[in-house]
Amino acid sequence: MTPDERFMARALTLARRASGQTSPNPRVGAVLVRDGEEIGRGWHRRAGQPHAEIEALADAGRRGHFVSGATIHVTLEPCCTHGRTPPCTDALIRAGVSRVVVGAVDPNPRHAGHGLELLRQAGLTVESGVLEAECRRLNEAFNHWIVHKTPWVVAKSAMTLDGRIATASGESKWITGPESRAHAHRLRLEADAILVGVETVLADDPSLSVRAQPGFRPPAWFPAKRRIVLDTRGRTPPGCRLVSDEARTDTRIVVGESAPPERVAALRDRVSVLQAPEREGRIDLRWLMTELGCEGITHLLVEGGGTVLASFFEAGLVHRTAFFYAPRILGGDESRRAVAGRGFRSLAEAPRLVEVESERFGEDLFITARVARDPGT
Repeated sequence: MTPDERFMARALTLARRASGQTSPNPRVGAVLVRDGEEIGRGWHRRAGQPHAEIEALADAGRRGHFVSGATIHVTLEPCCTHGRTPPCTDALIRAGVSRVVVGAVDPNPRHAGHGLELLRQAGLTVESGVLEAECRRLNEAFNHWIVHKTPWVVAKSAMTLDGRIATASGESKWITGPESRAHAHRLRLEADAILVGVETVLADDPSLSVRAQPGFRPPAWFPAKRRIVLDTRGRTPPGCRLVSDEARTDTRIVVGESAPPERVAALRDRVSVLQAPEREGRIDLRWLMTELGCEGITHLLVEGGGTVLASFFEAGLVHRTAFFYAPRILGGDESRRAVAGRGFRSLAEAPRLVEVESERFGEDLFITARVARDPGT
């Protein structure tokens, strides 16, 4: 590993400290270096607060270091426009930083490479592409949303080795162990919104919250997670947790045009209700993704059940899978599948997974992969 890669790896570690806290902004880390030694570091902590570069400059000042002539390693191209904070490019130029090492270029088509060019025009040495794959992966949800204005969709499920999420009677707690459940809450923390179907609400009455687990403690502050229920006919019970608990202002019930008006009215008395167009008797998911993207939801975690996951796969909307496998076998024609629906008629139609990664959580196996798709989608 080169010195630039070593310091970029540190910047990545810093950026990950803000998981689930910066949306709709990306996670970014920065490390200032002089003569091979770190003199300042920082990361973007939440939207509206100083960016990583500004935090690193301030940290160097607190430590009593002069920044002029130093090198900064930053995971994402410094911003060059006014948003909720001033441009970081201006701050780096004023501070006298002489060299900027960047992991990934800003994916926003309006900004891509412009900040780097401004730095070069000001006389700074600029290098990009250091640990680029890792830096892009860090913000895969933001990278997709900023270009397409629709959420990055992660399909999550916990199942037996034969792909079952519940017995025929609906028993499902707990298929996986506590280590897997802790990681599932990390996945919730990283998302802006968590989506389930009404059948999951009827069977499990979930809270869809981010909670402390053995081995996982969420940060003291993070943005409220939106809770979304796909419910074409408006069958969500008024007394269920998502509609009656203290976080009900974060709940959105998505009903279809055919939902009975009296059911819709009863739900609207308690939570936000979105009436969506239907396609073949179901919520039009492509319409919904556009709607959620316009609301600033960059990262959507779809937790099921099997029919909902199948709908997202069939619509070509899943970008990453997050599947937990427990060492159990349920079998049976009536037990519930992790991915149900009609299925794909040929292997050529079936989603192909790439960049497959696996990890053990206790006795369980966790597999995540990116869904291969055509360029530009």
